[in-house]
Amino acid sequence: MATLLILGAKPDPVLPPVSAWDDLACANASGFSAAKYGLPDPAFTVITAMLTVGSAAGRQSMQAMHGLHTGTLYFLYSTSRKTSLRQTNPVKFLRALSRAVRVTPPCFRWAMHRAGYHWDYFVAAEVDNYVNATRNWCQAEDELFGQAASKRPSTGLTALLIGLSLNRYDRFILSGFSFELTRDYAQHPGIHQRGTQVSGHLPTDIRFLQCLSSSLGNLFTTEPIVNELTGVPLLEPAN
Repeated sequence: MATLLILGAKPDPVLPPVSAWDDLACANASGFSAAKYGLPDPAFTVITAMLTVGSAAGRQSMQAMHGLHTGTLYFLYSTSRKTSLRQTNPVKFLRALSRAVRVTPPCFRWAMHRAGYHWDYFVAAEVDNYVNATRNWCQAEDELFGQAASKRPSTGLTALLIGLSLNRYDRFILSGFSFELTRDYAQHPGIHQRGTQVSGHLPTDIRFLQCLSSSLGNLFTTEPIVNELTGVPLLEPAN
């Protein structure tokens, strides 16, 4: 068995020693940070379908991923949140139709190819499958799963859930996580729009990490803020 390092997009991530992990997993454009700090290509990267809907945040991430490569690309989508096409206004209908098309696997693959992103294998990953799989560890947490139904885990946390599902790793390390809308490659457009840099995924992510940490016993972090908010044990960074 081996150790998986899950890297988020937080600026100035606290990285563990290279000898402390075997494979790298990235979320959305955190491969930018991996390349910036000389880390190898990720074994897999989880990218949300929302990157290709045409938002400023999505375009920013796709620009940062130009020229990057991953082993397996997990296209993260949700069947329970389909775009409604029941619009009487023609303009709104066309916008909804465009959004629905952009989050399909063929359109997503085309958009990522156009952005200059490369991968060896492609997997369409339904987010609820990985959330529900955590019931094996988070038993009697009905409130948690109710919360996840209204606000799903972040792409970074889902990368951890996918890593758990592979049954290939016996230890997991979280680096570059901050529960904020910060990015290593640019300022997140949502900070100005929302008037806060706190991620909307924060409550769900914290609850899941608290549960998984206490249940698994093999989850660690190099980020003090993650340790402080979730209790995930702190791993000493490289000197």
